[in-house]
Amino acid sequence: MCGFAGVIEPGSSVSQTLVGIAEDLERMSAQLHHRGPDDGGIWVDRSAGYGVCHRRLAVQDLSRAGHQPMRSHSGRYVMAFNGEIYNHLSIRDELEEERGKIDWHSHSDTETLLEAITAWGVSGTLKRVIGMFAFAVWDTQEQRLTLARDRMGEKPLYYGFQDGLFLFGSELKALRVHPRWQGRINRDVLSLYLRYNCVPSPHSIYEGIFKLPQGSYLELPVRASSFRDETLSAPTRYWSLARVVERGGRSPFCGSSDEAKERLALLLGDAVRQQLISDAPLGAFLSGGVDSSMVVALMQLRASSPVNTFAIGFEEADYDEAPFAAEVARHLGTRHETLYVSSRDAIDLIPELPKIWDEPFSDASQIPMVILSRFARQHVTVSLSGDGGDELFGGYNRHIVGERLWPLIHSLPESLRKALLKITARLPVGGIEAILKGLGSRTPQLGEKLDKVRRVLGCAEADLLYQQLVSAWLAPDELVIGAEELGTLASYPSSWPRLPSYTEKMIYLDTETYLPDDVLTKVDRSAMAASLETRAPMLDHRLVEFAWSLPLSMKIKAGKGKWLLRQLLHDYIPEALIDRPKQGFSVPIDHWLRGPVREWAESMLSRERLNSEGYFHAGKIHQAWHEFIEGRRPCHQRIWNILMFQAWLETQ
Repeated sequence: MCGFAGVIEPGSSVSQTLVGIAEDLERMSAQLHHRGPDDGGIWVDRSAGYGVCHRRLAVQDLSRAGHQPMRSHSGRYVMAFNGEIYNHLSIRDELEEERGKIDWHSHSDTETLLEAITAWGVSGTLKRVIGMFAFAVWDTQEQRLTLARDRMGEKPLYYGFQDGLFLFGSELKALRVHPRWQGRINRDVLSLYLRYNCVPSPHSIYEGIFKLPQGSYLELPVRASSFRDETLSAPTRYWSLARVVERGGRSPFCGSSDEAKERLALLLGDAVRQQLISDAPLGAFLSGGVDSSMVVALMQLRASSPVNTFAIGFEEADYDEAPFAAEVARHLGTRHETLYVSSRDAIDLIPELPKIWDEPFSDASQIPMVILSRFARQHVTVSLSGDGGDELFGGYNRHIVGERLWPLIHSLPESLRKALLKITARLPVGGIEAILKGLGSRTPQLGEKLDKVRRVLGCAEADLLYQQLVSAWLAPDELVIGAEELGTLASYPSSWPRLPSYTEKMIYLDTETYLPDDVLTKVDRSAMAASLETRAPMLDHRLVEFAWSLPLSMKIKAGKGKWLLRQLLHDYIPEALIDRPKQGFSVPIDHWLRGPVREWAESMLSRERLNSEGYFHAGKIHQAWHEFIEGRRPCHQRIWNILMFQAWLETQ
């Protein structure tokens, strides 16, 4: 697991290339030290004005033989690589079957990738590899750069033109230190952030800079006469979730539930087996939920000694999953470590968040994720997680409730729906939540759920339901001065694959958008800020393809999601240890905003400050703040969304 960044500045003189580009790359490399504290390197092609820097976190082959940027045996290709290729040893076997015995210089997967590209080209190699990755490979013969990203979007990669030169890298902070960086904030993209709590792909918060979409590669031939942003070709998809979904519909799994469980055990077991390969200490996150417990159970099954597992707990009982994790750990026999965190510990982390993320990001579970990553890094270098289970097997509440709620509400006459909408708009949702809690309700985030019912009441058509449910601000373009909200995949139902139910459409949209843009961004930045590699066996593309061949009835049954996954898990862990309402991985932002961080929040949201910055219509934000403070509306997620932009803006 690593980080890299690079630049193409065609037409540079030899002296500029050797001195100027190298100095720029040194600055860029320093910004990525947290992603690779074990080693660093720079490589420059003076004839093309191309240079790349790399920071290495040594996991496979801890010796200097794994140093990057790495050159192919032929000398033609130079690569900077971030990630892991889990099947790289079998790829080596395949290469030797075709080409004869190869004199390998290391046992790193970077060397394997380079020789695979030499033999099969970039496209042929990408179709063979199993892993999480982003890489930049330079063809010295053709003077062509190729950038590539893994199928599910586990590893980040930004790129774009600034002031006539081309920049790329694992994190935006490396691009921002280049002396020709311009970095104008894109107000239209800011509007998207306010809706989704993150910046959706392929956009970045800056004009001219983009995220390479998951499952894609981009080729850039370097010819000074045509080297400018308007000639940049679109990325090429080598793997498409939409095509996987359509293929699953054409060729569905036709076996019994027992046969499906057997197939799931085989695929997930093999993914875990491959991801246990490491030359550095390895463990796993364990929340005690279905997904992480499943991964840890399969890890322990294959381990000769207790697996290292890690959890954090909070003082607030509604947010504390640590006791559940401890019970699962005891049952499986892992070597379990728990860190209890006070609200003060978590709040003290807030000023660091903008520096970790580089872009506005306001999924509040970022806070416990950073704390957990730092805690795990004290013991291991690699940690497996259960990320992906909710997206593959229908684990979110919206998957279970959304489709049932829509026909129920829209069976009501339109006049009655409008009347209910007016009534619910006046209800003090926070007060209702407090009353119900006083009566013994243990439903987590009840106020937010009541607010989402109101959103469904106001939804004009079924295809807009998903966007209503996942939005922070419903009309963010009206909040940002001078913005026109850009469309996303969720905005264009005509571009979705054909699916028989709206639940499956929501699962598809979560996997294609929410997973890479929010969940995996959160995990990557949190873990890499602590120099920790994370791996997600459930995101093995073979398992993804199998999941999309299953009927929905094997995912959601009797009002519960992840049915097939639960059936497999019960072979290892008693149902009583797992069967409880979904809790999520979050923190009590609402309590903090009313208490210990209220003064900071009010200073960030002051009318004078908002007006002087010139990004927001202050009145709408102040209305939301007062509704929240007075307990009339559970606006804390929307407020946090604005606060995280404000905190990020301070770093610019």
